[in-house]
Amino acid sequence: MDGNRRWAEKHSLPTAEGHRAGVKSLHTAIENLGKYRLPYLTVYGFSTENWHRPKDEVNTLLGLLEEILPSETQGLHNNNVRLQHLGSLAGLSPGLKEAIKQATIMTKDNKGMVFSVAFNYGGRDELTRAIRRMVTDGIPPDKINEKLIGNYLYTVGMPDVDLVIRTGGENRLSNFLTWQTTYSELYFTDVLWPDFNAAEIDKALLFYSRKQRRFGA
Repeated sequence: MDGNRRWAEKHSLPTAEGHRAGVKSLHTAIENLGKYRLPYLTVYGFSTENWHRPKDEVNTLLGLLEEILPSETQGLHNNNVRLQHLGSLAGLSPGLKEAIKQATIMTKDNKGMVFSVAFNYGGRDELTRAIRRMVTDGIPPDKINEKLIGNYLYTVGMPDVDLVIRTGGENRLSNFLTWQTTYSELYFTDVLWPDFNAAEIDKALLFYSRKQRRFGA
């Protein structure tokens, strides 16, 4: 969800207001994708590399999430959305850890869209953790296959990604769901995330609908 900072600069606003505008765009995405009955939506909220950003911005972003998560969770729960966290809890404040825990507990039995937030997440970090757990569990090398690896990832039980949408003009995956996006269709747009409205969502879905997916066959 790239472009919050640039959107704020463009409108002569503090960076925090860009992130708040990004939250509104997230509402738009969930609502509109929900109309198409899409079963899964995963967003990249904060990467393991984002800790290298200016400390004030990191603290603002983490504080904003801790502030809005309870009310956002209630709204998702009311709409039968199941919320889950992908990533590590290491380095997060006790308050944010508790907010994430309560959000997942509240929505765990919902049967609508599975909305996953990759937060403090990195694809390489995920694979590293999975390999370490397999070694710790004493898995013999000849028992390791793709299915087993999938069971050690944060996304266990979820299908591979069909479509990756990246806003803000960058044309790369930036360590996002490295294992799960092997055969994903990739949609890049210059539109900044706070401006990614319903019409832009439809453009991305139309792009995807025109693809013939062969998975190497």
